[in-house]
Formats: sequence, C-alpha cells, structure tokens
Amino acid sequence: MEQVAAAWDFFQNQILGMKWLNALIGQGIEALGLTGTAGGVVQFFLYDTVKIFVLLSVLIFGISYIQSYFPPERTKKILGRVHGLTANAAAALLGTVTPFCSCSSIPIFMGFTSAGLPIGVTFSFLISSPMVDLGSLVLLMSIFGARIAVVYVLLGLVVAVIGGTLLEKLGMEHYVEDFIRNAPHLDLPQRELKRRDRVDYAVGQLKSTVKKVAPYIFLGVGVGAVIHNVIPQSWVETVLGRDNPFAVVLATLVGVPMYADIFGTIPVAESLLYKGAGLGTVLSFMMAVTTLSLPSLIMLKKAVKPRLLGAFIAICVAGILLAGCVFNLASGWLL
Repeated sequence: MEQVAAAWDFFQNQILGMKWLNALIGQGIEALGLTGTAGGVVQFFLYDTVKIFVLLSVLIFGISYIQSYFPPERTKKILGRVHGLTANAAAALLGTVTPFCSCSSIPIFMGFTSAGLPIGVTFSFLISSPMVDLGSLVLLMSIFGARIAVVYVLLGLVVAVIGGTLLEKLGMEHYVEDFIRNAPHLDLPQRELKRRDRVDYAVGQLKSTVKKVAPYIFLGVGVGAVIHNVIPQSWVETVLGRDNPFAVVLATLVGVPMYADIFGTIPVAESLLYKGAGLGTVLSFMMAVTTLSLPSLIMLKKAVKPRLLGAFIAICVAGILLAGCVFNLASGWLL
C-alpha cells in the first residue's frame, strides 16, 4: 500500500505537477541573480506557463482524438435515445469532452436545440462543457490534488444535471428563439474516419485551441504571479478568507463578467488559495468565470429569450454558490 501511495505521489507531483521543472527554473533564476519578489514573480510565471501549455497540448490532442468518434450527428442520435434524468446526465458527461470555453459550446448547444433535443438536455450540456472537462480534471489534479479535482468535477456535473432538469421542469422550451427551434437540419451520413484523419483532426484542434486560449493563459498566470508574490496575505484572507461569510458570493459575482477558460483561471485560483482564500471561494470563482462569462451570455441572448436567459443565470449562480459552500465546509477533509 505504501508503494502505491508513493507511486501516486510521484505521478501527481513530478508528472502532473512537474515539481522538477519548478526546481530547475528556480535554479536558473538564482544563477541569473534574480531574488526576492521579482525572482518569485518570474519563477511562478515561467513554471506555470510551461506546465499549463505542456499539459494543455497533451490533453487537447487526446480529447480531440476521442471527439473524432462523436461527430454532431452521431451525438444527436445517442442523446435522442435516452430520456429524462439519464439524458441530462449523458449530456453533462458529453460536455466533458467538448471545447474548453463557454463561447465555443454555444454553437453546439444551438445545433442540439435545432435538432429537437429537449431543452433540459441541451442546457445540461451547455453548463457542463465549459465548467468541467477532462482537461480541468487533470490540471486541477496537478495543482490541488486528486481529491479536490474529482469533487470539483462531480459537483460541476451535479450542477449541470440539476440545472438542465429544472429548466425543463419550468417549461422553458417556448423561450428559445424561433429561428433556432424551426431551423432545418439534415441527418447526413458521416464519413468513417481513418486513424490518419483522426490524428489530423486532433492536431488541427490543438493548434486552434492553443491559439485561442494562449492570451488568457498568459494573463491568468501573470495575475496569479502577482497575487502569489506581491499581494499581502492579510488582504486576501480578509476579503476572501474562510471567516468572511460573503466571500463565496463576492467571488461568484466578480467572476461572472470575466471571460477566460479553465486553463487561464486555475493559476489565479492557485495563488488565491495559497494566500489564504477559502477553497470554496476560489473554486466558485473558477466556475463563475468559465460558465457565465459576459461574452458567452451575449451570444446566448441571441439564441434564447430574456426569461430563459435569466432562469439559466439564476440557476447557475445558485448552483455555483451551493458548490462553493460545500467546498468550504469540506475543505478540512479535502486539503
């Protein structure tokens, strides 16, 4: 048992966490004579940037290769065979192997809706796709550990399933814009892809996604480096610490208007947690940024009517707040 634990610690710290890389960069910075706050900022920025891009590249390629087996028409048929809570759960799970930001998920959501899938199923997908994916699971494991990563993904899936179910129970089908509900769609036969085709598709997705998310990764790591090395710990503890009962609410409200993917948000959450912010607070911030970004809400407004948009936002915010409170209560066991 001890050998298994040691092997897992090595995998988590040296393979996923790349602690060897952090030590190597630290030695290089010391050799250059950079010390103190400036050295800490540079080390954090270089280490997190390289680590995230390496993990991101491996994950996007692997996930995209898996995605190649589930083109839109096949996915619609799979989801069309199940009903009720099972369908919502299937849609939420499908969201874990789809694009990494909310804006990328909305066109797929619109396609599912125009194909006649129930509103609850499409919204379960829309919630889970940016909030929880295989990439976030692995990257969260590399920083926060397996226990927090698994609970984060499970809670995200629960929010997605319950959110979609509630929207369906509220009878919100009529609040989807007519041009989407009445859009014609054809079930065209899908060409069977060969392994070379799937590799080419995965490489294309990798290049496209890295190009799209790179600015947010640089920005997120830069902000994280400043928080980690410059912002006094007492400030973070006062505003976002466990003793502030409104910390989760504040983090959620601050996160909603922002726009970033999970990879750009994690470095900020990592630094906030290191400085004394509550676990539930930083994870609520991550969920809000990735699920309810302002650009994605503007895009969604073109597809649904105000009442449905308002219900979607309210349900997501309530679910994120609840998840944050659960994380804060369980932080002693998770950390």
